[in-house]
Amino acid sequence: MTARVGVITFPGTLDDRDTQRAVRAAGAEAVPLWHRDKDLHQVDAVVLPGGFSYGDYLRAGAISRFSPVMGTVIEQARAGMPVLGICNGFQVLTETHLLPGAMLRNNHLHFICRDQKLRVENATTAWTSDYAQGQEISIPLKNIDGRYVADERTLDMLEAEGRVAFRYLTDGPTADGYGNPNGSLRDIAGITNEAGNVVGLMPHPEHAVEPLIGTGRTDGLGFFTSILKKLVNA
Repeated sequence: MTARVGVITFPGTLDDRDTQRAVRAAGAEAVPLWHRDKDLHQVDAVVLPGGFSYGDYLRAGAISRFSPVMGTVIEQARAGMPVLGICNGFQVLTETHLLPGAMLRNNHLHFICRDQKLRVENATTAWTSDYAQGQEISIPLKNIDGRYVADERTLDMLEAEGRVAFRYLTDGPTADGYGNPNGSLRDIAGITNEAGNVVGLMPHPEHAVEPLIGTGRTDGLGFFTSILKKLVNA
């Protein structure tokens, strides 16, 4: 049986087809899902891709949170279905409270687009098991509302429970003048829920799955091979 991974499209989504391609590159079947359709069409996992859903005019992800499909996604995620939120998808996951915290405007108030080094902090989630803890990877980052924030109690909880999935590597200033690319607290680039089935991150692994595009590396492919192995071995 081929694993089926749904990829949701909202108005303003930019990276849904790139994400579908990444799913196929890992060997799974990519299933397009429309935001107004409550039916997930029997998929085994869901990806909320990047973009600017509804233009993000109110607040990033705030309107998409109320799309009909999200009611089903929330229900299924709480029941254990694997869900990955990339960039705007991460923002939607915080708006639905499937993940704690919030995303704010970058601290330098500029859109940023660059290849970004990350360190894998948790390699036990449904989406990260093909990585090693402490592994350093490079995948593209592009956002303007990418600053992860939470109160100190929540941050301490994430640290204590090992729920920080990725951190930005900030070994001094970069060519564009920024170390931590958006001011995210504690250099957090991605987190997971307690069960490890829901993961959100700001950088874009779907743009680093083939050697001829994106970074010219395949560091992002592990997200999609991880979930494939999880589903096949379930």
